[in-house]
Amino acid sequence: MSLALTAEALPLEVDAAGVVRVGRTRITLDTVIAAFKEGTTAEEIVQQYPTLSLADVYQVLGYYLRRTSEVEAYLDRRRGDSETIRQKNASCFDPQGVRDRLLSRRASQP
Repeated sequence: MSLALTAEALPLEVDAAGVVRVGRTRITLDTVIAAFKEGTTAEEIVQQYPTLSLADVYQVLGYYLRRTSEVEAYLDRRRGDSETIRQKNASCFDPQGVRDRLLSRRASQP
């Protein structure tokens, strides 16, 4: 009896916003890799995110370990994008005095 060796598709999909998600879930590649880098095992990742399959997590981790520099470059771009958005939001919405404004608004309501 021989074992049929076939290539399987990587369980990663890029959504409309360019975010890489694992399998057919909303869990991002960023989330899985961050957990792995914190020392979380594949089994623990699946416990934390039950929509993921263990096989998919192992496959994604294998991909990360084989292509660390490429994945890290993607994660760096994502961190940069997040910081840009954070700065844009901070410039549009002044966080200083929010509590006081909300309390005064509440006090002025009947």
